[in-house]
Amino acid sequence: MTVNALSFAQDLIRRPSVTPHDAGAMDVLQGALAALGFECRRMKFGEIENLYARIGSQNAPNLCFAGHTDVVPPGDLAGWRHDPFGAVVEDGLLIGRGAADMKGSIAAWVAAVSRILAAGPPVGALSFLITGDEEGVAVDGTGPVVEALMAEGERVDHCVLGEPTSLALVGDQLKIGRRGSLNAVISVEGRQGHVAYPHLAANPIPVLIKLLDRVQSHVLDEGYPRFPPSNLEVTTIDVANPATNVIPAKASARLNIRFNPAHDGESLIAWLTQEVQLAQKDFPGKIELMPALTGNAFITEPGDFVEVCSSAVSDVLGRTPELATTGGISDARFIRKLCPVVELGLVGASMHMIDEHAPVADIEALSAVYERLIERYFAVF
Repeated sequence: MTVNALSFAQDLIRRPSVTPHDAGAMDVLQGALAALGFECRRMKFGEIENLYARIGSQNAPNLCFAGHTDVVPPGDLAGWRHDPFGAVVEDGLLIGRGAADMKGSIAAWVAAVSRILAAGPPVGALSFLITGDEEGVAVDGTGPVVEALMAEGERVDHCVLGEPTSLALVGDQLKIGRRGSLNAVISVEGRQGHVAYPHLAANPIPVLIKLLDRVQSHVLDEGYPRFPPSNLEVTTIDVANPATNVIPAKASARLNIRFNPAHDGESLIAWLTQEVQLAQKDFPGKIELMPALTGNAFITEPGDFVEVCSSAVSDVLGRTPELATTGGISDARFIRKLCPVVELGLVGASMHMIDEHAPVADIEALSAVYERLIERYFAVF
């Protein structure tokens, strides 16, 4: 039995699995994997459906494919050429929410695995780690699944994450790492008063502005091998003061730091805490820092696994992918605790957009790359 990548991608897209609603997408995937001989486990956390499936010996190297069946909302339906969950093929394009991000990649890997298994029992072990909570808050998805697998002693040696990492052509970029992300809210509470009597008030705005200027102008680093310099961006400043003659009582700001492996979340929080303490000196009000670490930076250093993935692209498509660490965060930040991970998927130019799409030829090409990657993997490991 083999799976057709396009048809299976259409089956997945036709399930409107907008986070956190599964809408039967996980059932479609589990049904296909069970038919291929995979042992499937649904791992539900909160209201989120997750799936871990495995085939092959427990003692063999385990190559895992990770991804997500949840999608972002379609947005303005009137802007779509077709039903966003209709999975229509037009002019060689598969159109639908999730076509690029990332039901098309899931279908491509399932089809590749089906061809591998049709040739005989797997040389090693193959597994799937699929979540329904990547596009949401990512609390009940890949993170707790990884923790559960680690607690059970499940062996997972390497992982390919099917995020749409390609830029213009399938396989032109292979992500081997990601920057970390730290959000923070800084709240300054002073004392409200009349602008004509500032000595009777404690204005929080100058204190906040000076603090933000200090942290914004601070050079975090000059970069890190394969990573750009870390950057801090102030994203909002809020006072909510409609009056022209009142010194407000409160002011707050939000900021985000995207950081390379020269830092970790804990060290950056310690630095921000120190800056807040300096700003607090001689200010009669209260300054509060509320940090939230989304994920630390990581890198899968080039070696045999990265070479297997890169060579699979070269073998099938004749191009050598750029090894990149750019972009936002992904579930790779959780998987890295379990095993080395790289990201290789479709072109992501239309992801989250109206008329999200993936060329049918790209889905088929990616499936061929995935098949070659699996073959190369078990020839090396």
